[in-house]
Amino acid sequence: MLQATMTKNDSKAKWLIGIFSFVVFAIVVSLGRIHLKVDLGFDVHVFAKFNAFINSVIAVLLIAALFAVKSGRYELHKRTMMAALILSILFLVSYIAHHLLAGDTKFGGRGSIKTIYFFILATHIFLAAVILPFILFTAYRALIGEYESHKKLARITWPLWFYVAITGPIVYLMISPYYH
Repeated sequence: MLQATMTKNDSKAKWLIGIFSFVVFAIVVSLGRIHLKVDLGFDVHVFAKFNAFINSVIAVLLIAALFAVKSGRYELHKRTMMAALILSILFLVSYIAHHLLAGDTKFGGRGSIKTIYFFILATHIFLAAVILPFILFTAYRALIGEYESHKKLARITWPLWFYVAITGPIVYLMISPYYH
């Protein structure tokens, strides 16, 4: 096992994770009400394409990290998961930029494809909204060396995070024909 890289301080961690998660959630919710009409000289939907790419890379990293930990390669697992966390921050910044600059896009599909799209979108949004504190607490437990707690949380966190990472690009592929 790896050595702890942080000193345990559960009360501080709970506050920081709670505040950060709430602020991110509040910002994302407010994006539906704010639209900056700025001409940047390029198609702002490039951010959406970038987001889909980042989510795809995160999904690959999550799979690689799972294989690494299952084979006892803990340092590789840690580096891979840290890369997924850093890319998630980059994703969040790009996601906010896209929604501020592009506004909302209405899905134009009809029939069963519309039902499928809205099911995937709804589950993606719900899980994306709740997964952040799980991800942060799971990482925190690993960083303080509480590997049994980390492992228990990861059994919940990993599949949810993976689902969000996979459905993000699917949502993009389904909505992108309706960008204007």
